[in-house]
Amino acid sequence: MAVDQFHPEYAGGQLEISVGAQDPVGAADTALLVRNTITAISAQHGLRVSFSPKVTADGVGNGGHVHLSLWRDGENLMSGGDGTFGLTAEGEGFTAGLLAHLPGLLAVGAPSVASYLRLVPSHWAGAFAAWGLENREAALRFVTGPDGNRQHAANVEIKSVDLAANPYLLMAGCLAAGLAGVRAGSRLPDPVGVDPASLSDEGRREAGIRPLPASLEDAVRAFESDEVLTAAFGEELAATVADVRRGEIALFEGVSPEGICRAVRWRH
Repeated sequence: MAVDQFHPEYAGGQLEISVGAQDPVGAADTALLVRNTITAISAQHGLRVSFSPKVTADGVGNGGHVHLSLWRDGENLMSGGDGTFGLTAEGEGFTAGLLAHLPGLLAVGAPSVASYLRLVPSHWAGAFAAWGLENREAALRFVTGPDGNRQHAANVEIKSVDLAANPYLLMAGCLAAGLAGVRAGSRLPDPVGVDPASLSDEGRREAGIRPLPASLEDAVRAFESDEVLTAAFGEELAATVADVRRGEIALFEGVSPEGICRAVRWRH
């Protein structure tokens, strides 16, 4: 495993690890290998590790951010173009596809009831369907990379997803959403440079900024109405995704936030 960064995060005992870029299936494989390795080594030292999107109801959550870039013939299409922040037309279309289908994608990428205890405004979770340069409150954070390395490093980060997700299904959903945007020649709205929560409701409407689903039920409904995602997964798998999510919704109906956190703390 190629470790790019490892550092403490905001909450007590919270750490973040970033690993090197790979192809989609390789990245999903590595995501599981990293988690299994951390869990095993921690156990050898008498420690327990939680990857849950919400460990305690009053604490910050754990994300499972995904960084994506689009390449052709060795060239990064997230850089070197004429679009905003150097995006090429294909790179912009891919990013716009992710943004457009993100509400439904959350049923795959934020698949737990606990995910929506984390996915709240002004908590660095990306609770609004917006994008911006290095904006950690936008669902899509665009990263140009440092001067001199932008052609290699430019990418878009999805901040709204977490480690309750099946990484293979999440990669499939991201590819389907992004490629739909490429095929449609989709264009991005204006980037957002502030915390969307700091804007008034009217200001967000004028900027075309939508809140993302505030519950797993909302995300499932968005997924079921998203023809791109359901077609990509196929009828049987799409129906299974929705059924499993609704099973978890029923399981935690009426349970307090702390009770939810307690139940899933060591599950993810």
